[in-house]
Amino acid sequence: MLRPFVAYLRVYEPLVAFGEPPDERLSRAVEEAALTRPDAGEREMVMWLKSQAGERPRMLPKEPSSLPDVLVLDPEEVPTEASAEVGPGPLVCPLEIRPRSAAALVGFLGEAHPALKGVVVDALGAPEDRIKSRANSALRDLYGTSMHVLSTTWTVPLPWFSLVDPRQFRLELGSGRGDPKRELSWRAPMTDALRRVGEAEELVGNALGEDAGPVQILSETHRWLANFHPASAVELDYGGLVQLVDDLTLESDTSADEVHMLLEALRNGDVDEVGEIFQTLRDYWGELAARERFN
Repeated sequence: MLRPFVAYLRVYEPLVAFGEPPDERLSRAVEEAALTRPDAGEREMVMWLKSQAGERPRMLPKEPSSLPDVLVLDPEEVPTEASAEVGPGPLVCPLEIRPRSAAALVGFLGEAHPALKGVVVDALGAPEDRIKSRANSALRDLYGTSMHVLSTTWTVPLPWFSLVDPRQFRLELGSGRGDPKRELSWRAPMTDALRRVGEAEELVGNALGEDAGPVQILSETHRWLANFHPASAVELDYGGLVQLVDDLTLESDTSADEVHMLLEALRNGDVDEVGEIFQTLRDYWGELAARERFN
């Protein structure tokens, strides 16, 4: 089965961040640690498909019948510098599929074209205010004040690369594009990610103005990260996008390096280099994003 063509930005918090003691069901899910990263993408897809498979589509995926879906990470798997603290373990990332779906639904109702919104509301068979009420109720199922996962289809927002050290990548090619072990990802301590995103937000804001798109993404990401335990870990994962890229291209992917080079060029006021790097990044990610329209 193909994984969804989705990339992820995840936060893994120490279990102590979920209460003392933490929820019993969450603790049991962490002990079992049943989901892998490839499994997580498939899990999201299957839950969504099931919600749409009935005679009338469901507003939101059903809650798991047993334990919540979580990803678990050992602090030893997070590269750290002497000043950064991660843990104690285990580090936990609840997938929160239902609340994330609810947030997406609320966003859609607030931003979609009236004609498109009308079609969806009719298909769900409920007044818009009732749909919003159900969605807002589902948001209360979050483990904390914020979702632990951000996702994006067909591409990776370039500002996300500012959070990581380009040298600390994890690359697993597996046996080919369809191998579930295939992965390209980065991990960073929360303190480092917050420092980097703050520096990038200030630098890009000074160069482009606070209303520029990249600045808005950096600002929103900065606020999001600030909600979590300071000893958490941040993971940028290409997810199912690795299925779109051949081995040689994946091995030579320098997107994180180029974003950091772009930031350095901004710091030095080198406008020509900024333009060249940005064009390279736009060409690469634009070609991947264009595949959404292939079918």
